[in-house]
Amino acid sequence: MRVVITGGSGLIGRALAAELVGAGHEVGVTSRSPASVGELPAGVEVAEWDTTSASRLAALIDGVDAVVHLTGEGIADGRWTEERKRRIRDSRVRSTSAVAEAMAACASRPGVLLQGSAIGFYGARGDEELTEESGPGEGFLADVCVAWEEAGAGVEDLGVRRVLLRTSLVLSTDGGALPKMALPFKLFAGGPVGGGSQWVPWIHEADEIGAIRFLLEEPSASGPFNLTAPEPLRNRDFSRALGGALRRPSLVPVPGPALKLLYGEMAGLLLGSQRVLPPRLVEAGYVFRHPTAAEALADLLG
Repeated sequence: MRVVITGGSGLIGRALAAELVGAGHEVGVTSRSPASVGELPAGVEVAEWDTTSASRLAALIDGVDAVVHLTGEGIADGRWTEERKRRIRDSRVRSTSAVAEAMAACASRPGVLLQGSAIGFYGARGDEELTEESGPGEGFLADVCVAWEEAGAGVEDLGVRRVLLRTSLVLSTDGGALPKMALPFKLFAGGPVGGGSQWVPWIHEADEIGAIRFLLEEPSASGPFNLTAPEPLRNRDFSRALGGALRRPSLVPVPGPALKLLYGEMAGLLLGSQRVLPPRLVEAGYVFRHPTAAEALADLLG
């Protein structure tokens, strides 16, 4: 299978490229700055795409079998000013609209689009169990995810199989949130965040990549899939598991008001509760390599 990964120079894109190449697929990635792309597996081609030019992307994907669209500005890269919020939204919605337009322009269009999304779609919902059947929530991230998903809906009218990757917190030692979360524990200053009762959905990087490959190769898979482990934990229990993996105590709580003062609206990422489950992924036949947080964190940090 010939696959193009947009945003392929990021944490997930690089790991996915390696996984697909190892499975015998031909892989190309796009980047706004190809010269600055880090190490990729041998044979992976890098092409420049500005994330908004549909004609340029059409030339890159015409004749390929699949597109995995992962482009989007980092959500936790800085305090949510109005300008940053605009960039977060535009980087997702405008790039996805360009993907849909590019597919429509292809003479030989890809048969499948795996489109990035996030569990932010559901908003903060307390103890409510959230599945792919649950409707959208409220708040900035929920609004972004709804617009993001809608931007690519037109490809289905073209006969393209579309899969929505509603990703949760990805645990990886190569980047993302885990190294930042682990640092206070390494300094013997780690503990639950806020009240500690909020649910934390998470997924090991190996399962994030494994699930994307599974959904790419499974011809019956379409629609939304929650990419999250089957056992979400409350924050206090996740913190305890993280401390256990690092052989450190989990005794120093981080007050919610302090987080709000430090991060503003973005503190909702840490304080909001989302009890998200992956029933469609499990029913489709995907088997998690790391289903529990204690085992996942021990694998990454132990």
